[in-house]
Amino acid sequence: MWPANGVQAMARERIRVDLRRHGVVLLKPFVRSFVLAGAGAFLLALPWPALLLGPLLTGLGATLALAAVWRWDRTRLVVTTDKVVLVQGVLRRRTAGVRLERLQAVEVEQSLLGRVLGYGTVVAGALRVDYVPEPREVAELLG
Repeated sequence: MWPANGVQAMARERIRVDLRRHGVVLLKPFVRSFVLAGAGAFLLALPWPALLLGPLLTGLGATLALAAVWRWDRTRLVVTTDKVVLVQGVLRRRTAGVRLERLQAVEVEQSLLGRVLGYGTVVAGALRVDYVPEPREVAELLG
């Protein structure tokens, strides 16, 4: 999961939290996918020319849902004893991090829906991470 040099660096530090973003990030892509799949299913019931578009829309909907789950699964927030790191991507890995010793303040932003469902945004220095599950607990680890 981690690149070789990342594994060595993480091994020297103690991982305190390793989590994915909240599952609510999948809601919007899933709605889009279900609409496409529903349109595809509707087109399957129509005469021949429209019948060809049905499987294409259904397949596109399934592909979008799979891609959303893949992105969600491959995005990790890791808090170690020394830093907080956001790792994103599969083919093109992007890593952003902030050392804990350099943090001046840690902020938590939560909407009403976020408070009800248990997610929010954590701002740690220059690092802003949306849809963090239990953001207050993560902020306590950072501060």
